[in-house]
Amino acid sequence: MENTTTSPTTVTMLVGMQVVDASGRSYGRVQELAVDVDKDSNRVSGLLLSMPGKGKKQRSMVAIEDLDKPHASDKRLRTCATPRPVPSLSDTLLLERDLLDQQIIDVDGRKVVRVNDVNLAWAEDGPTTALLIQNVEIGLRGAARRLLKGLPASTVDGIVKNIPSRLIPWSCVDLIDRDPARRVRLKIGQERLAKLHPSDIADILEELAPAEREAVFTSLPEETAAEALEEIEPKVQKELLQRMDSERVADIIEEMDPGAAADLLAELSQEESEKILEEMEPEERQDVEDLLEFSAESAAGRMTTDFISVPRDSTVAIAVEALRQFDGDPNTITEIYLLDDEERLDGVVMLPRLLLAHGDTRLWMLREGHTVSCSLHARDAEVAELFDKYNLRSLPVINSARHVAGVIHAEQVIAQLREG
Repeated sequence: MENTTTSPTTVTMLVGMQVVDASGRSYGRVQELAVDVDKDSNRVSGLLLSMPGKGKKQRSMVAIEDLDKPHASDKRLRTCATPRPVPSLSDTLLLERDLLDQQIIDVDGRKVVRVNDVNLAWAEDGPTTALLIQNVEIGLRGAARRLLKGLPASTVDGIVKNIPSRLIPWSCVDLIDRDPARRVRLKIGQERLAKLHPSDIADILEELAPAEREAVFTSLPEETAAEALEEIEPKVQKELLQRMDSERVADIIEEMDPGAAADLLAELSQEESEKILEEMEPEERQDVEDLLEFSAESAAGRMTTDFISVPRDSTVAIAVEALRQFDGDPNTITEIYLLDDEERLDGVVMLPRLLLAHGDTRLWMLREGHTVSCSLHARDAEVAELFDKYNLRSLPVINSARHVAGVIHAEQVIAQLREG
């Protein structure tokens, strides 16, 4: 069993350190720290060494268990075994190359951060030595330690010890899903992602480089990806979708609000848009295609077709059941629309009044004293004026027959005003 007695060190402190045999003969200097992810992702498996004046092909490796556990004052590492040739590193994590200066996601901080160093600890594992990975340093302490590299360790420690340390536990770093550039990111379990607001996820994605952004976005569950995509800047939305398979994009867009999906597809080329539409389910595709026919600056171009309407003579119990059966985002529902015998808009019932009434109450008895609506072709300025004048949270959009074609929510108006 591993001994709990440990001595701290870091990647920055170890890289460049000399490795010698019992007589003091040098085998070279530490060039990299290798982690065999398949075997144990929590400890360093070996050190890659290089000899002065020799190329990378002349490198060798010494296993951690062949080293003597060093003391804090040691300036060299000692090994009891002759270093061996470097094995294949295709599935090996190299801590300096793959971690230092790379961007990872701090889920708790809801932001992207840069790795400045990796904190390690020497330990005794029975009769042998172990080098355990503790956490990644994202603060100024790690950056200062690297800046001062070359000075005596005691001098560096004396300078950096008063700098606050910002750490992310190694257990939160994902070593499995690496993109071709071998970047790593924080492990984001679906249960943790579900707790983040889509806007926070969007902010994180926008901060990442394209390859990292794609790797993180494609790992999200479809519903989460759809919610985040609605919050991302249009330029980044377009870049993301153009790098993805059209079938995967279609699955995500089917989870989006139809109005937001139509706005997104309108930003793509006709060829790209048609490819995605072909992969969508017929019902969702029809909703989006109908909205694509309208100008983006009109009420029809801003509206969503996700809303709830029931006959005016329905009871509260029927309306509540309609709420339960609603397939869209329930957080967007603030009111229910009442329809007459010809399915024309005939009133609005606000959700609080509905939930406070008895189940057998007729809905027409709960409707608002006046109903505000707009036409399909109402311009943005007119829509914004209606929201402001009547302090609306949502606005039904009706066609020439007074049938409800869709609804505009307050957040869509806010987004429109920000665009302006």
